[in-house]
Amino acid sequence: NKWRIVFPNNGRQWKDWKQASTFYSGNRIQTTKYTWLTFFPQNLFEQFHRLGNLYFLFLVVLNWCPQVKAFHREITMLPLLVVLLASMIKDAVEDYKKYHFDKMINFSKTRVYDK
Repeated sequence: NKWRIVFPNNGRQWKDWKQASTFYSGNRIQTTKYTWLTFFPQNLFEQFHRLGNLYFLFLVVLNWCPQVKAFHREITMLPLLVVLLASMIKDAVEDYKKYHFDKMINFSKTRVYDK
């Protein structure tokens, strides 16, 4: 059992603390970037901020036009889908590890020292 040590600011008066605590959200640590609802749209938004992904998306859209069709439609989509899927899996695993680390820190025992 490892302990987290917190040193409170004891110079604050109770009235001031009560007034400040109504605006204080708590000391819960959260380093995760996504939630279950925001993962897919936010991750896609971040992926398409990369120039390479936009280039491959442009090729996919261009190949769906019958006049410009240079390759098979499915073959043009494969590189983009593979890169997007690999990046999504990597981001999901990293965010899941952050979630578990945050949970471990938030539920760890805390020892508070008074002056």
